[in-house]
Amino acid sequence: MEKQIIQKLFLCFWMYAFLGWCYEVFLEVVVYRWGFHNRGEMYGPYVPVYGVGALLFLLFFSRLMKKKDNKWLNIAKPLLIFLGCMTVATIVELIATYIFEYTTGAWPWQTYARYKYNFQARIALSTSVRFGLGGMLFMYLVQPFYDRLLAKPKKKTLNIITLVVFGLLLFDLIMTILFKYN
Repeated sequence: MEKQIIQKLFLCFWMYAFLGWCYEVFLEVVVYRWGFHNRGEMYGPYVPVYGVGALLFLLFFSRLMKKKDNKWLNIAKPLLIFLGCMTVATIVELIATYIFEYTTGAWPWQTYARYKYNFQARIALSTSVRFGLGGMLFMYLVQPFYDRLLAKPKKKTLNIITLVVFGLLLFDLIMTILFKYN
C-alpha cells in the first residue's frame, strides 16, 4: 500500500509540475504576449516548483479538507485554505529564488521589481494572491479529479506508468546536465 501512495505522490508531483508549466506558458504567451519560451529548467514541459507547492498543499491541508463535522470550520475553511496556500506557495517561491540564485546565479522567472508590493523583487503580493486562488482551485477541484484518476489503474499499470515517467525524467535530467548547463 505504501508503495502505491509514493507512486501516486510522484505522479501527482509531475502532473502539477506540468500544469505549472502550462500556466507559466499561458501567462507568457497569452497574458503578457512575450512569445513562447520553455519556462522549465529542464527540456521537458514541467516546472518542478509547482509540484513542490502542490505536495506541500496536500501535506498541510488534506486533513482540513476532509473535516466536515464542524459547521464553523466549514464556513471558514475556504478562507483558511486560501491563506494557507498563499503563504506556503509564497515561501516556496522565495526559497526557490535563493536556491536558483545560489546554484545558477539568477532565478528563472521574471523579477517582481515593477510590482507595487514586493520583497527583493523575488515575491509579490499580487502573485501571492494568485497562488492562494490557485491553491483553492487545486484543493477543491483538481486534486479530487487526480485522486479519482489515479484510483483507476491497477497496481501493475500504475507501476508501468511510474517507471515510464521516471525513465523520461531521468533521461531529461541527464540531457539537461550534459547539454543545457555545459
